[in-house]
Amino acid sequence: IINSIGSGRIGGNSNHQLIEKCDVKFEDVLGCDDVKLQLERIVKYLKDPSEFQKFGAQMPRGYLLAGPPGVGKTMLAKAVAGESGVPFLAISGAEFEEIYVGVGAQRVRSLFADARSHKKAVIFIDEIDAIAGKRTSSGLGDSSALRQTINQLLVEMDGFKTGNSVVVLAATNSPGSLDPAILRPGRFDKVFFLSPPDMKGRAKLFKKLISQIPEEKREKGELKSLDVEWLARITKGYTGAEITNLVNHAKQIASAEPNTSVITKEHFLKA
Repeated sequence: IINSIGSGRIGGNSNHQLIEKCDVKFEDVLGCDDVKLQLERIVKYLKDPSEFQKFGAQMPRGYLLAGPPGVGKTMLAKAVAGESGVPFLAISGAEFEEIYVGVGAQRVRSLFADARSHKKAVIFIDEIDAIAGKRTSSGLGDSSALRQTINQLLVEMDGFKTGNSVVVLAATNSPGSLDPAILRPGRFDKVFFLSPPDMKGRAKLFKKLISQIPEEKREKGELKSLDVEWLARITKGYTGAEITNLVNHAKQIASAEPNTSVITKEHFLKA
């Protein structure tokens, strides 16, 4: 068993997903314009690191995307890679968990080694709470496997070389649950809070989603002329994922009704 762990045969040591060229752009992520403006600096850094090095400035290596589920944290991370034109490596925090001590740490090493081999890359760790929760004197947060995994993550964050332009983005629903060592300056010291889109953002998302419905399948009245303001008003507090699901649900309801040739407001109200 020990030999199998060392070679990565148990659980594997390359569970991360690699996208060489990410097609997602900032314009595809709606409702978080303030955060996108701040992330533009990362894009500029990945495109031309020399611009920051002329003053000797060092860009933070880690950025934390915090917010409730469905607000677009994963999409935003992909957009950073897409706008920068660099590879995107993604893994979920839950994938580091393993009953064998040392497997999680091995996966951390594999993830960062793969990113460094590309010179420029974006690493995205979803659900970082699973491996970087506050360490306590008792309970799961102090297990040997999790201790080794979080310690290896800290080592990798501190081990970046000047020649590598690798940025680490991580997503969490509750940054307050993370270990203070993770949030230390030089690691994940920049936190961006994402919230559900405002009315303007919801209207933009509805307009984009409804435009994907063939025009002849829309009601001739308000829906035909894209009355997205009405839809945005009745969905206050909805996240981007909930809006996307609502539109899909409305399509399902319209499809299931006999003798229905167009989608109407009533379908959206039912949804």
